[in-house]
Amino acid sequence: MVRAEGADDTTKRADLHRMVFSAHTCPYGLKAKHLLRRAGYEVTDHPLTSREETDAFKAAQLVTTTPQIFIGGERVGGYDDLRRFLGKKVHDPKAVSYRSVIALFSITALMAMAAAYVATAHLLTALAAEWFIAFSMVVLAMLKLQNVESFATMFLNYDLLAKRWVPYGYIYPFAEAFAGLLMVAGVLTWVSVPIALFIGTIGAVSVIKAVYIDRRELKCACVGGSTNVPLGFVSLLENIMMIVMAVWMVLGASSSEEMQMKGSLAPSQAASSAR
Repeated sequence: MVRAEGADDTTKRADLHRMVFSAHTCPYGLKAKHLLRRAGYEVTDHPLTSREETDAFKAAQLVTTTPQIFIGGERVGGYDDLRRFLGKKVHDPKAVSYRSVIALFSITALMAMAAAYVATAHLLTALAAEWFIAFSMVVLAMLKLQNVESFATMFLNYDLLAKRWVPYGYIYPFAEAFAGLLMVAGVLTWVSVPIALFIGTIGAVSVIKAVYIDRRELKCACVGGSTNVPLGFVSLLENIMMIVMAVWMVLGASSSEEMQMKGSLAPSQAASSAR
């Protein structure tokens, strides 16, 4: 493959060989074409319209994949090679990334503020904070439920209860979603609070033991089994949020009951002073 340093900057013509079948168009061929045009190249497209034509091209060029890009008569390679040639970052599926987590919490925060604005005409309220945690619980549970088998398998690596009772790994995401939905609705606090406290406390203790005591390097199951988020702060934050939400709701319920009691006592006190 020709290195970017060796490329002739005056050459702005590229040849693209990509699969364009009647039932399938190679997505990386389209992405390569778009990338070349954005980089200022005039692209000569060479569609490979049949399996036979594609196989013959690969045999002639001694390659195993398409698309293939040629610049200045020299073969650059496939889509990832083109990105390297143009000095762009190439995605590493094994690399640690917090992008999915940042996106998740950003969206749930915006959802909470939007819902709070509809309910109270204000963005930053205690209700928005409550909904942020509840929405995050529901979305995190949804990600786990996309492939509950994968989640449960990863969960067994570190959760203390799941190691003792395997079905807990399958129950956990359903319990998290159920508690989160009840918290969004603000109903059945006597159900949602114990669930959140139970799974949050066990989860927090499990993460602290695995990461900060045993010093194990594990993949976090908190956002499902298809991401490379390391076990640690994110999973601990998820569990702490559930604990905080549960405690907050208990305190809120106690405060509400206290206010109601004071309100009911006020008329009788007023009548006594009148006498």
